[in-house]
Amino acid sequence: MFVTGSGVRIIRCVGAIVRDSAGRLLLVQRNNEPGRGLWSLPGGRVEAGESDATALARELLEETGLAVRPGALVGSVERAAPNGVYLIYDYACEVVGGTLRPGDDAGDAVWVDPAGFAALDRAGALTPLLAETLREWGQAP
Repeated sequence: MFVTGSGVRIIRCVGAIVRDSAGRLLLVQRNNEPGRGLWSLPGGRVEAGESDATALARELLEETGLAVRPGALVGSVERAAPNGVYLIYDYACEVVGGTLRPGDDAGDAVWVDPAGFAALDRAGALTPLLAETLREWGQAP
C-alpha cells in the first residue's frame, strides 16, 4: 500500500486468469467484502516485501488449493476500495499442482465454461466490470 501525493491510498493487488485443459476459467465466490457472494478471479493483496508472482502463488493456494506458475501480465484495473483504490494486476497463470477446493476467503471455487460464465453475468453474479474487462482483454471464456 502507498499513498499518492493527492492523499489517495493505493492498495496493490493481483489476480489470476487460470484455465484448465478444457479451456474453462477459474472463478472464486468471494466470502468477504467487497463483493461478498459474487464470483471473481482468484487473487488478493500483495503483502509488504512480496513480488506479484509470490503473492499470486500464495493467494491461489490459499483460495483454491491450486499451485500455479504465474505468467504474463494480461492487464490492470483500478477499483474503488474503502478509503482508497485497489490497483489490480491480472496475470495469466498455469496450474502446476494441487486439487481444486475453496479455502481461505473463497466460499466456492469452480471452473466455468462460456455458457456458465454468461449465465453468471446475466444473473448479476460476477464482480462489477469483470465480464467487460475480460472481454476487452480477449480473456472471457
